Amino acid sequence: MYQKDLLYVIKPSELTPETLKVLLHQHPEVQFVSFMGIDFAGNDTDEKVPISALLEDMDTMLYEHTAQTDGSSVVLPGVAALDDARVDMVADRSVNWFVDYNLENIDPTTGKMIGTLRVPCFLKHNNEFVDSRYILKSTLEYVADEILKAMKAAGTVPGLACSPEDIEKVTFTSATELEFWTKTPRENVSTTDLSSSQVMQEQYWQRTRGNVRTSLEQAVQTLTLYGLKPEMGHKEVGGVRGQLDENGNMTHVNEQLEIDWRFSTPLQAADNEILARSIIKEVFRSNGLEVSFQAKPIAGVAGSGEHTHVGLAALLKNGKTINLMSPAEMDKDYLSAIGYGALMGILKNYEVLNPIVSATTDAFNRLRPGFEAPICIVTSLGRTCPVPTRNRTVLVGVIRDIDNPMATRFEVRAPNPFTNTYMAMSGFYMTALDGIKAVLASGKSTRELETEISKKPGDESFYLEKDRAYRAENNVFEDYTEDERNKYFGKPPATVWENMKAFDAYPDKVAVLTQGDIIKPLYLESFREGALLRWQTELLKHIIPHNRDKVKAMKPAAAAGMTAWDDGLWQRVQDLRVAIAKNTDTSTSLFSQIEQAFAKGDFDKASVLQVELNKKMEELEALYMDYLNNII
Repeated sequence: MYQKDLLYVIKPSELTPETLKVLLHQHPEVQFVSFMGIDFAGNDTDEKVPISALLEDMDTMLYEHTAQTDGSSVVLPGVAALDDARVDMVADRSVNWFVDYNLENIDPTTGKMIGTLRVPCFLKHNNEFVDSRYILKSTLEYVADEILKAMKAAGTVPGLACSPEDIEKVTFTSATELEFWTKTPRENVSTTDLSSSQVMQEQYWQRTRGNVRTSLEQAVQTLTLYGLKPEMGHKEVGGVRGQLDENGNMTHVNEQLEIDWRFSTPLQAADNEILARSIIKEVFRSNGLEVSFQAKPIAGVAGSGEHTHVGLAALLKNGKTINLMSPAEMDKDYLSAIGYGALMGILKNYEVLNPIVSATTDAFNRLRPGFEAPICIVTSLGRTCPVPTRNRTVLVGVIRDIDNPMATRFEVRAPNPFTNTYMAMSGFYMTALDGIKAVLASGKSTRELETEISKKPGDESFYLEKDRAYRAENNVFEDYTEDERNKYFGKPPATVWENMKAFDAYPDKVAVLTQGDIIKPLYLESFREGALLRWQTELLKHIIPHNRDKVKAMKPAAAAGMTAWDDGLWQRVQDLRVAIAKNTDTSTSLFSQIEQAFAKGDFDKASVLQVELNKKMEELEALYMDYLNNII
């Protein structure tokens, strides 16, 4: 496993040619360097360059550009084309650089694992930075300046414990929580067992065993070596207990886990997340386990979220730091005016944040009622100020600790492990800024702002939409009908196409995202184009073939004692099989209809048909299970 005497992290203060050369010469096990840029899909680039390239041309690598790639290697459609493909990679010296070690490649000279120095980079095309990391960096600089300007223009900020004139600069804190599934390779547990275990809450926060326990402990230990300061690793709601074979090895492992680590700046938090995913996969793999970060790897049981925490703070001129979201009197107000404004901004403009947060079919498979996954644009503040509560059915939860004002933050519950965290955080802070400006310009007190965000549908508002509600302290799924949810909080999109249409449907909200010319309209269009290409490709090349195999595998039973009831059930199964997968003289299968819709460029129809296919596949699988269960 990982050794304590290795070089794991190089801090920004050490990223000078002199210091870097000393560190790398002291650690000859670091034999490669890799340059990590983040495209609009959230993919991180990786390559193996001999460390000598960095050592021999340190000044160029640190201060000019590290490497080149081309537009076909990264997801930047409409920005970097095949006929204009050069993309330079520029090192970011403002964040930690990590060394990624290969557990299976030991240097015979040093006896240590061979490492690759991962260099976070910005992507530059035609002298413009065009990547997710740079968008987040620029967003934070812009939002910090704009918030401070708005505060000083207002003169006073209701609920804030200091004067705007006391503030030196606005700062940010963020963190993500990483949920994932782990299993033994080539072994599966039945969905029925997983579903019943979840309903009975047999796994949530239970004790881990065997190689799952070993992997979880080693992952937490390794994250500590990298300075991420992990706070907790535990079992999540999904999964079943593994079994011991005759040799004492764990088999039939299928469990859901979560690992959390300490908050940081948004840019460092997003980099940390990429590192954590890599470490977790490698550690579990070394113990014979597979890891999946899919949002919904198993239908019918809990999916994996990546709750993203959004915070705002300020460094005062006297050297102290305060939480800008916390009110001066924690037992009398939920939030300061800054906190209320940020919350309102995210909620009001979430329709154009949603395409960034949920850009895959996998994401929508998770966002369904009944699995603690948020589908409604709504928040919860708590039932009383002195006793903060946690409502797990809302989109944005307000996290408060009455005894610790620095802990106040928002937990956005919709992201999943494959959300582009850089782009999502940029969007959260841009929309938060819009709400903060509106609130400060209104001059309203914190009590008036609490009334504002607690408004009923139909109530007039100075900022929020008249016909919507934005706060719910009860269970959104159980205490409202589907029609009520859609009416009060907006109808959620059901497919990637429905979600991406929001960029056209809400031009005023897109303008909020693109303020300051940082998240440029061109970048949003590039993001959408890439997401829609992946949606179409996945549906045609993965989902339909996978479902076709399921349909073909369903066969009529040949058993004694078959009855007319059994024959009737099979006929219903057969009718659905034909409707989904088989063309006839008089009908066209759903599979073929979807393929034809895409061939004609009719994304609206393809989206509607995808929803219909999902429903019919669920109906077919349930009906076929009833049929099999009746055979004795």
